Amino acid sequence: MLLEDYRNERLKKLEELRERGIEPYPSKSHRNTKISEIINHFDEKQGQEVTIAGRIVAIRSFGKLVFLKVRDYFGEVQIFMKASNEETPAGLLGAKDVRLLDIGDFIEATGTVDKSQTGEISVFSDFVRILTKTLRPLPEKFTNKEERYRRRYVDMNVNPEVRERLVRRSKFWQATRDFMNAHGYTEINIPVLEHTTGGADATPFTTHMNALDEDFYLRISHELPLKRLLGGGFEKVYDIGPRFRNEGVDDEHLPEHIAFEAYAAYENYEDGMKFYEEMIKYVCKETWGTLQFNVGGFEINLDCEWPRVKYSDLLREKFGVDVFNPDREQLIRILKENGVESNFDMTTPHLIDHVWKLIRKTSAGPYWLIEEPLSLSPLAKKSPENPLVTERFHPIIAGTEMGNGFSELNDPLDQLGRFEEQQAARDAGDEEAQMLDMDFVEMLEYGMPPACGWGNSERNFWLLEGVPGREAVPFPTMKSKED
Repeated sequence: MLLEDYRNERLKKLEELRERGIEPYPSKSHRNTKISEIINHFDEKQGQEVTIAGRIVAIRSFGKLVFLKVRDYFGEVQIFMKASNEETPAGLLGAKDVRLLDIGDFIEATGTVDKSQTGEISVFSDFVRILTKTLRPLPEKFTNKEERYRRRYVDMNVNPEVRERLVRRSKFWQATRDFMNAHGYTEINIPVLEHTTGGADATPFTTHMNALDEDFYLRISHELPLKRLLGGGFEKVYDIGPRFRNEGVDDEHLPEHIAFEAYAAYENYEDGMKFYEEMIKYVCKETWGTLQFNVGGFEINLDCEWPRVKYSDLLREKFGVDVFNPDREQLIRILKENGVESNFDMTTPHLIDHVWKLIRKTSAGPYWLIEEPLSLSPLAKKSPENPLVTERFHPIIAGTEMGNGFSELNDPLDQLGRFEEQQAARDAGDEEAQMLDMDFVEMLEYGMPPACGWGNSERNFWLLEGVPGREAVPFPTMKSKED
């Protein structure tokens, strides 16, 4: 049958229900028991009357006997129905009315908990009440990626592991909040719309606010507003929420995703590495119950003290690159020899970063990458031992950077100079270079205490789940298409 035929058949059943005076979409359910309570506490529930509700996932009919398998969020149970000679109460359906029910419909049943002759835990009920009459059948299999991403509500029903993954995603962020709150941090939600956006090398989305008749950017980072809070007197702050980067879609990048950033006054990057190593381990234990992972062919064990590796040492040892006196031709040659396709018109710091990524993608980790060059870190504080590098740190795990932190730059004149360099690059055509934010510089002139900042996105979750980004979010952004 075609989908249209299935739908027309169900529309006829819908019409018959209404002709009988049955409301197929009532506003209230009388459920008083979750299915998991019956399954997990059968000895206590046996013989008790309960009211359950859920979606029909299977229908079997044998003469006067009807078996309905019903699923709610918490589990599945069988409803055992037997045809009765008594009159069907108004608004309900009996075993003889099973033809009006379809797989996918939501129903409610009141009955007694017991076991069937085959030993299956069941709810014995004479009648059921329809809660939602569905017009489209759920497919038995749903494997086409594009269709799954477009109709995630179908995907979650046919492939329940998708829903289970989203539960773990929720645990991931809840564990992050719990850890931060337990260590004295205050969560403060900051604006998504900004006149000047910054805090990352990324192309922003632009929108227009009618009330002010001005264009705004959707934030690419939480950084600058949170550091303004430090200037306002807060000492430990964080925010978890969406950020937007107008870039391509691949396994590690989504234009819209959830991210976390935190800032602590009177701390530096040494404090940060200790703190966030502990946080990552805590979040992993709470989310997956382990610190051992097999990700993309990497065997990862986070249950150790992570070593620290200098950025310049890695590039020199692997490719002979001097990050302090870079040779553009050498960098371009390395990228071409390793199959990187680009027009190579990018700035020299971006070329260095692309060469570093060749090393990163082969690194199992965990280790802390430290002392990134000044040219790649416009918001980080210089190292007092070497002014060519910054007090910046990244955890490298399974071929990716699972976060970004540094001792925050709070010298307003130094910050202004770096902003001006970034703005010059932006004016020269680098759309990912950071904007000159004079209000932020003004805040620094009023004074911001020394601080350590940190950020990570839900890419950490995708990585340790072993799935691409679109597989790990509820409703991935897709190109518009109507059926």
